[in-house]
Amino acid sequence: MRIPPVLFVIAAVTLALPFGWGLGVVLAYAIAGSDFGQLPAGTVPLAIMASIAFALWPQPSPQTRCAIMAVGTAGFILASLIA
Repeated sequence: MRIPPVLFVIAAVTLALPFGWGLGVVLAYAIAGSDFGQLPAGTVPLAIMASIAFALWPQPSPQTRCAIMAVGTAGFILASLIA
């Protein structure tokens, strides 16, 4: 039995929220260093929107988009637990 592609898209969009959050914080840290202050208030929403756009983009297969989001989210969670 095959899993419908729409389920992979739903999972990728759901995973886009923590992935975009982590990406926005990393982007703020890359721009301003460890004393980034209020910069994540601007970078986190942009990164979340970009992550959702990637999750809905038709070019890579739904399985690939879901895998990228899952690996990225797991990486951000693991990095936060280590730090």
